[in-house]
Amino acid sequence: MSRTLIVWGCSSGAGKSLVATALCRWAANQGLDVAPYKAQNMSNNARVVPLSEEGFGEIGAAQYFQALAARVAPTVDMNPVLLKPEADTRSQVVLNGRVARELGAMPWRERSGQLALAAREGFERLSARHELIVVEGAGSPAEINLAPQDYVNLGVARWARERGPTQALLVADIDRGGAFAHLHGTWALLPPDVRGLLAGFVLNKFRGDASLLAPAPEQLQQLTGVPLLGVLPMWRDHGLPEEDGLYGAGSGGSESDALTLTILAGPHISNLDEFQALQRLPGVRLRWARRVAEAQGADWLILPGSKQAAADLAWLRAQGLDALVQAHAAAGRPVLGICGGLQMLGELLADPEGLDGPAQVATRGLGLLPTRTTYAAPKRLRAAALRFGGLSGLWAGLSGLQTQGYEIRCGRTESAQDAVAWADDGQPIAWQRGSVLGLYAHGLFEQSEFLRALFGQAVPTLDQALDTLAQGLEAACGRDTLFRLMTESL
Repeated sequence: MSRTLIVWGCSSGAGKSLVATALCRWAANQGLDVAPYKAQNMSNNARVVPLSEEGFGEIGAAQYFQALAARVAPTVDMNPVLLKPEADTRSQVVLNGRVARELGAMPWRERSGQLALAAREGFERLSARHELIVVEGAGSPAEINLAPQDYVNLGVARWARERGPTQALLVADIDRGGAFAHLHGTWALLPPDVRGLLAGFVLNKFRGDASLLAPAPEQLQQLTGVPLLGVLPMWRDHGLPEEDGLYGAGSGGSESDALTLTILAGPHISNLDEFQALQRLPGVRLRWARRVAEAQGADWLILPGSKQAAADLAWLRAQGLDALVQAHAAAGRPVLGICGGLQMLGELLADPEGLDGPAQVATRGLGLLPTRTTYAAPKRLRAAALRFGGLSGLWAGLSGLQTQGYEIRCGRTESAQDAVAWADDGQPIAWQRGSVLGLYAHGLFEQSEFLRALFGQAVPTLDQALDTLAQGLEAACGRDTLFRLMTESL
């Protein structure tokens, strides 16, 4: 029998991902056989993992990092359903690591049964392989309008209970205010058959004197019978990519001579979590811009990945940011495009099948790279080594570098100019023209050797960040409490 520990939240952004990650690392450090799971994730932050058959699939970034925290290989069973928003009312459906276009075209309530079946099968396989599963919920388990179709929170709790001992934590963001009302209201709206699984409440993002919380924790326990197990601090510099990205966060670089890196944040931005490391890099100031005034004075301009590159390119032009990028490049200042950003920097984007958005024969690019991109299935998913050839100018520090990255794209890019970097299967992965560099590889800023080559320094390793999180969780909740949650009933 496997054991399951569920992390629910009173809302999105309450801290479920962070708490689940810390639990995975703490359990792994105690020698427990632990693995993470989230039935359905909604995010454009995804990572590439090997499939059991040939090839690669994609899962949400949070479950990828939770697997690393648990010291197990990430698999698609850890996140069987990934929804990647393409518009306010439409998402791409990734099922067991692969895009399922037919499901993406179905109404939400009609497709939920098929998604639930795949999610349960993934959970069953994972539970059969590991003694402890740390489950991250989604949104809130008390969305009563969605309860009949809620397999992500309520369904998983019921599946887990059939397989073995199951308990849940409920996390609230106290920094937003109203945390005790959120906890009580969520508890009250939970279905009676799963309410009894709640082993404790957790307050997250607390600033100040914890003694001032009294007598609220005692009163809440009198009302619900559920104790407050821990008060977690506001971890501003925890070193992990944010589950919902980090747009608008910026970095604290305050030095007058800091290098300012400005990311042009289009409406369909994706994989923005890969820039997290830049927030922690000394001497670097990270900024986000959606208007020309916000991008003025940048040392670097970065065009990030995009779920719809042509649409973000049109947005760029509507804001007047295209002229800013072209003037920046003409002045010999660094412009970096990653994946969709690379495609926008080229001469042409063609999408006859509508894989990137509405079908169109051609969209004129910014013309800063000698590339032409055509969108075609299947999506290229790879976790690959890459090597840089000879680069010039300010990018020369990358010459000869070998590092790791990953690819998630439908675009097929051709160029009359030789590439300056290649993936380990010999495919071109980067092009340079003067101060402009386009890369198809994601995740490079997370590699110490890449940061050192560009900036002469790196940031603490991911393993160090994970261990620090686990230590902080133990300090807040207590070693005995965590052991009881993972090995016996409270």
